[in-house]
Amino acid sequence: MVAKVKKDTAEAREGLSKKTGEPQATTGESGAEVPGKTERAEALMVKLQEAEKKAAENYDKYLRAVADLDNYRKRAAREKADAIQYGNENLLRDILPLVDGMDRALEQSRDSDDFEAFKKGLKLLQGQLLCCLQKHGVEIINTAGKDFDPYVHEAMMQVESAEHEDSQVVGEFERGYLLNGRLLRPAKVSVCKRCSQGDDQAQN
Repeated sequence: MVAKVKKDTAEAREGLSKKTGEPQATTGESGAEVPGKTERAEALMVKLQEAEKKAAENYDKYLRAVADLDNYRKRAAREKADAIQYGNENLLRDILPLVDGMDRALEQSRDSDDFEAFKKGLKLLQGQLLCCLQKHGVEIINTAGKDFDPYVHEAMMQVESAEHEDSQVVGEFERGYLLNGRLLRPAKVSVCKRCSQGDDQAQN
């Protein structure tokens, strides 16, 4: 009897759902209603569409990131090439006025026999050039009265000198330079070698 009542109730609900157009619900073994297949399918479809949308957005971001990285690499390579090719542009621009001054000095020397004036002008150009180099981080290595330093000095010869201490710089053959504290070119110098007492007695 109970089973027949449940069956009649289910049939009545099914007929009502068809008339009202509402989604049909199914009942489990215990008689409780569970979501219909259509509702589950619609929910899964919504989740699938959201996942596809998110995947498309992520793929678009990936393509943009790859394009930005490629552009960055091209720009970095171009900037590096420009730095190598035009890295000395500022230095050369500062040197050009000195070249102009040398041109004027040579032109004036053709019509003048005043060697002292030419020498004075050449000394002035030398000072301007050294100031230009100093502006770009070049520093002269001082050797006068200094002890020999193998890091910045290059010994060309040893000389005997009573006026200097042993291993002290006596003379300079070629100036040395530093570039922003780093050795650019060592100074070529002569170094004092004091005679020992035995050598002095042998000479006497």
